Amino acid sequence: MRVVMTILLSSALLIGGCSQVQYGDSTAAETLTVDFGSTDLQMIANQMVDDLLAFPPVVQMTMQRRPVVFVDQVQNRTTEHIDTENVTDSIRTKLIQSGKFRFVDMNVVERVRQQFDFQSQSGMVDPATAVAMGRQIGAEYMLYGALTSITKRSGNTRDVYYKFTLNLMNLETGIMEWASEKEIRKTKSRSLFGK
Repeated sequence: MRVVMTILLSSALLIGGCSQVQYGDSTAAETLTVDFGSTDLQMIANQMVDDLLAFPPVVQMTMQRRPVVFVDQVQNRTTEHIDTENVTDSIRTKLIQSGKFRFVDMNVVERVRQQFDFQSQSGMVDPATAVAMGRQIGAEYMLYGALTSITKRSGNTRDVYYKFTLNLMNLETGIMEWASEKEIRKTKSRSLFGK
């Protein structure tokens, strides 16, 4: 039994020793499948942010001040499992780095409340240094959107059409101040040998 275990362990080490990990260019075009990938995410985030920042009323709105925005998670209306939070995060990060907008993060509200409670109720924080409650700034605008897709197959060819829509709404008036959509079409043909 000990001999068999030794052989199995040695084989596993040999197989594992043959594998290699390589770093690649994170911005290089990903062309392995027609599924939504990192290239699509980067392209959509860049185009949406450029579109928003170049829209004349938004340019005017952000000339003198930095409006506060709340980003709602992008809805995934495709049949694929797509982490749309990644798209949302990329767009929010690029907009913050533009210096034109400020954001409130609703994903951490509960943890912020816990920190307020700790500072005001635990008895461990000097009241003179505790953060005052009720002074957070409310969002003026909401950024929200959706990703949809249409997939078609014909013989050995698979065609996927993605449409990403993003909207900016004025929370006080309910007016949609800006909207844009980006389309991506990806087609893959399989050879007779299945590759």
